[in-house]
Amino acid sequence: MKVLMHMCCAPCSVYPVQVMKEKGIEIEGLFFNPNIHPIEEFEKRKENVEKLADIEDFFVHYLTDFQEEKWQQIEASDQQRCKMCYEMRLKRTFEYGKEHGFDAVTTSLLASPYQKHELIANIGNEYSKLYDLPFYYEDFRVGYREGIKEAKELDIYCQRYCGCILSLKERINELKQEI
Repeated sequence: MKVLMHMCCAPCSVYPVQVMKEKGIEIEGLFFNPNIHPIEEFEKRKENVEKLADIEDFFVHYLTDFQEEKWQQIEASDQQRCKMCYEMRLKRTFEYGKEHGFDAVTTSLLASPYQKHELIANIGNEYSKLYDLPFYYEDFRVGYREGIKEAKELDIYCQRYCGCILSLKERINELKQEI
């Protein structure tokens, strides 16, 4: 089976990549994350996905459509902004997977306990029906800590916020409160 895995970042990808490779699944990554801010963070995450792909020996497709203007305007609740973000990235992943003959699609977002897991799974299942392409679902959260530990051992950058401009603002506010 050949699976296209949307990669939100390298640390969240470590465990899913290893699990699927152990199962004999052929993996290719897709880095499509126009929500990540600022551009320096976007580039750092992209570089570390490249680093992981080199280490684990798999190919990654890069769709690097950075959209700062669009995301600067979002003032939505967590549920609304996350749903919009997941839908945008998974839709593009399913489109790409269908266009390029993959057997299934998945996402490293399924690895993070900080993401809205059920929402991601529901969106994946909806797009699976729409694109007639299976959504490879596995609860990768069980190996999240292990994957992060390994990412650090591999000297892979581990970010401190989700990626969107609103999560960045929230992180900055948290840091201010800690001072």
